Order: sequence, then structure tokens, then C-alpha cells
Amino acid sequence: MKKNSRLSENMENYLETILALEKVNKVARAKDIAEKLGVQRGSVTGALKRLEEMGLINYEPYSYITLSPKGMRIARDISVRHTGLKDFLHKVLQVDEETADETACKMEHAIDPVSMDKLMCFIDYVHNCPRAGQDWLKSFNEYCSSKDLEMKKCDQCISNCQKAHQESRP
Repeated sequence: MKKNSRLSENMENYLETILALEKVNKVARAKDIAEKLGVQRGSVTGALKRLEEMGLINYEPYSYITLSPKGMRIARDISVRHTGLKDFLHKVLQVDEETADETACKMEHAIDPVSMDKLMCFIDYVHNCPRAGQDWLKSFNEYCSSKDLEMKKCDQCISNCQKAHQESRP
């Protein structure tokens, strides 16, 4: 694959699907790929030939399909982006799981590595920082529901955070 060439969203979806099928069945079959992606088998055959030409899969007609080492690296990266985005949408922003999954599938193809790294860092921060965490997420979701920021609650939250921080000091 040329350095400047980028896989299309469609080709990335094929790699991600093959990875998912390999996890379950050790190999993928064209009919399973077609079923999972909701496309005709003829479309799958064309895509598989292209991916094989790019050195991303091991493929021969009427045989099993597996990812090459290079294809595996790309597919895992796509899968990690998908999972990270889905988790952010569902667990942080509280988008329902099905919508989060569908939206993550669209976003995973467009997000650049720097933005993805920053987003993953933010998620880690939210889950691990004593000033954030589950209380912060609950408060954020209450705010989203009401669009009303009660300063009394903010003052209490700040006070609790300061108290916890002082108690945790040696």
C-alpha cells in the first residue's frame, strides 16, 4: 500500500468485520462478511480482491479469509477507535448504546490520531480524577437534562473535592 493512500471507510469496515469474525471463528468467510455488513456477496468479492492486492488480507476465492499482519494492525486500530468513541458517547455523554455504536462507526473513519489520543486521555481523566469520576458524570447528565446549573450544588461539590484532596495529603 502506498504511503499516501488511505483506506476508504468501506475498506476499513471490511477489515473491522474480518477481525470480528476471526475473533469468533478464527477465519472469515465471504458469506459471513456479506451478512454482517448487509451487502451482496458480489460486493464482498470485489472488496476482498482489493484488500488482498493491498496486502491486508489472505484471500483466495471460495476459501477462508484471514488478516495479514499489516491488515491485523490496521483492523485493531479501527476497532480501538470504534470502542473508544462508543464508550465516550455511551458512558460519558449517556447516548443510548445503539446510537453510540452507529455514531462511533461513522466517526472512527474521520477522527485524526491526535484528536483520538486527546479524547482517550479525557475519558481516562474523567474516570480517574478525584474532581471528576462518577459524581461528576452524574452531575453532567443532570445538567444536560435540565440545562440548569445550580450554583449551590457547585459550591458543595467544590467544597467536597477540596476536603477530599486535603484528607488524601500526607
